[in-house]
Amino acid sequence: MHGLLRVVAELERTWPDNRAVNLVFHGHSVPSGYSATPLVDRRASYPHVVAGRLAERHPHAVINAIVTAIGGEHSESGERRTTEVLGHRPDVVLIDYALNDRAIGLDRARRAWASMIDAVLGAGVVPVLITPSPDLAADLADPDDELVRHAEQIRGLAERDGVLLADPLRVFRALQERGESLAELMAQGNHPNGRGHEVIAAEILALFAQARQRGSRSE
Repeated sequence: MHGLLRVVAELERTWPDNRAVNLVFHGHSVPSGYSATPLVDRRASYPHVVAGRLAERHPHAVINAIVTAIGGEHSESGERRTTEVLGHRPDVVLIDYALNDRAIGLDRARRAWASMIDAVLGAGVVPVLITPSPDLAADLADPDDELVRHAEQIRGLAERDGVLLADPLRVFRALQERGESLAELMAQGNHPNGRGHEVIAAEILALFAQARQRGSRSE
């Protein structure tokens, strides 16, 4: 969290002492903004929701939401583009690949995620790992479901490396347990709609809010 404390401190600065804060969203079609394919709705996508809400909280901040996500990619593809991602001089890199990582399996995904985490940390940047949004074909109640297993692996990587975790799948599962239809949060079977993106954004924004609170207590 201490790395995000520094980012929040930058968001609190005012002109002429402030600078642009770069948030890079790295992943697949969901952060890219794909809705009902081939429709793209960037304005409703969680990277832009996050940037907009942070701008409301920090009205003097210059915030860039940089989306390096590419539809159809899995984490091995994303890992090969790590240099490109770091070339944007990010303050935070948010990684979201689990939906598509089912195609490459847990072991290959773990290696790719670990490599990206190491590269981001090595550059002095804050990584945020994101568990997947739902796929309506997945059974979120089944611990052996592939999507659930990838989410659990991401949680384990966050704990192992002591990095930040945004866990929207936990929230989607809780909503389902309360009787809410996940289909109402989806634009198609594997892409969230605006309400679904709000769920993901809320998990990310909570991390920034926690960092801000800690910073206030330490002053």
